[in-house]
Amino acid sequence: MTRARRPRTIAVATAVLLSLAAAGCSKSAGGSDTAGSGSGTKAAAPVTLAGSVTFNQANLAKLDAALKSALAGKDLSKVDIAMVVNVAADYWKAGQVGFLKGCSDLGIAKSKCTYFAPPNGKLTEQNSELETLRSQGVTGYSISAIDPTSAAGTIHTDVQKGISVLAIDSPLPGTDAASLYLGTPNYTAGFQAGTAMKQVLGGKGKVAILVGSLTASNATQRIAGFEAALKGTKITVAQKVNDNLQASTATSDAETILANNPDVNGLYGVFSYDGPALAQAVTSAGKTASVHIVSDDSDAQTLKFIKSGVISGTVVQMPYQQGYTGAYILAAEKVLGKDKTMALVKPYLEKDGSTLSSGVGLVTKSDLGAYQSLESQLGIG
Repeated sequence: MTRARRPRTIAVATAVLLSLAAAGCSKSAGGSDTAGSGSGTKAAAPVTLAGSVTFNQANLAKLDAALKSALAGKDLSKVDIAMVVNVAADYWKAGQVGFLKGCSDLGIAKSKCTYFAPPNGKLTEQNSELETLRSQGVTGYSISAIDPTSAAGTIHTDVQKGISVLAIDSPLPGTDAASLYLGTPNYTAGFQAGTAMKQVLGGKGKVAILVGSLTASNATQRIAGFEAALKGTKITVAQKVNDNLQASTATSDAETILANNPDVNGLYGVFSYDGPALAQAVTSAGKTASVHIVSDDSDAQTLKFIKSGVISGTVVQMPYQQGYTGAYILAAEKVLGKDKTMALVKPYLEKDGSTLSSGVGLVTKSDLGAYQSLESQLGIG
């Protein structure tokens, strides 16, 4: 089993975090106001987007404090938890930092906190790690399931054995882990992406959607929200393409779409690596002035393309908090039991009664500095 190394010390006071959130950081930004390097095209006219990086920090800080208080003085020596994600992408580095920081703040030994990201985003890799964790006595794990349907049986077996399973990043409906989801309300995130696309396209055009899975709950919900935001406009969705969690495939797919569909003027990249992949395709095609990109997540390359204007805006999550609060919940479920833990979590759930939101933000060119400042405060940069 791969054990993650301890991250560098993160000296972040809760007050600093909350002050950043309270500030709102909402500004207006230019959409695609400059061409990418070597694109050979003129800059597109500025399009105003309203960004926000407030997330749900205030509520989660209160929940974390409540969980830590309930665990104070309790024996955590038997807690052995893990965070299992769906692919080794830059997006999840923030989740890893948050998870290990949460373990550290609770006093859980590093050897009892495992972070695992499948190197190639393969289901077999994820399943193999779960088998390893189970054999080594894990007491609970959070998971962004690559295939929720195939994961249902494994989750049922683990829950029956007393192992806590927490859905992160993508909900797990129809499984024994359906009662609590820690992550972005994905329909809301997709709707925000669609709203941004509607603005940058001026309400008309053709859009292609590229995504790593057409079956994962987070993907289907985001796409549904995106399409809902476009209703009533003259924007149509021309294609939805599955790149199977491969950035290189996303780039080649986008290149093909642009070559065969000259009227496509918008691209929506749903998974974290899709934004940079699409930006590379648009730049290579010399269409940075005519094709607008809205993406999800905040990989380092995505933020570079935001700065240059090739990507108009990116809808961002807070994977750090999925890791940090996830560690607290898994520890609490082992020590306090699920019922007592859920009683503490319940006041912070969304209206659906199962979603613990890690927040939704939109980073645009003028919000970039504020967002990067927040990342630096969390030790993510």
